[in-house]
Amino acid sequence: MAGNLFARSVHDLTAAAWFGGSLMGAVGLNGAAAEAKDPAERTRLSILGWKKWAPLQTAAIIGHFLAGLAIVGENKGRVAKQDGVGSLTVYKTGVTAAGALATFYAGMLGRKVDKYSEEGAAGATEPRPGASKELQSAQRQLKVVQWCIPVLSGAVIVMGAQHGEMQRATNVFKGLLQS
Repeated sequence: MAGNLFARSVHDLTAAAWFGGSLMGAVGLNGAAAEAKDPAERTRLSILGWKKWAPLQTAAIIGHFLAGLAIVGENKGRVAKQDGVGSLTVYKTGVTAAGALATFYAGMLGRKVDKYSEEGAAGATEPRPGASKELQSAQRQLKVVQWCIPVLSGAVIVMGAQHGEMQRATNVFKGLLQS
């Protein structure tokens, strides 16, 4: 039980860090960077902030996956037998993987924006007229992907709460009877 509590805590905290960090970055960091007076500073400041956050976000995602594996390992009987637990586990794993891929892709796009940051921009994810096609393309994609990450990581948190409800004794009993 203590292992389950530790794994659940790590699982929940890492999902919260992933969600909160991505949302704060899209709203706060990119929003603040867009206010820089020098157009070249707008992308540079945003990239610097994301570079500082990236190791923690990566650790959160890896920690989330590892804690999830520990939880599934401890609950393999419920996952296999309790009605709804197995399918929710599959969906949650898929959403988690999609979120991790979106995060990785955002990092690739960020490196591309960084490469062209001297060109300046209207904002961290908003190209300015006259910017190269490469910078405009990366910024436009990043503008969409930056919102996919908190949506997906938020969905992971909601599904985690749903998993938690399924662990209540009355729900376990009903779920095992229905299987």
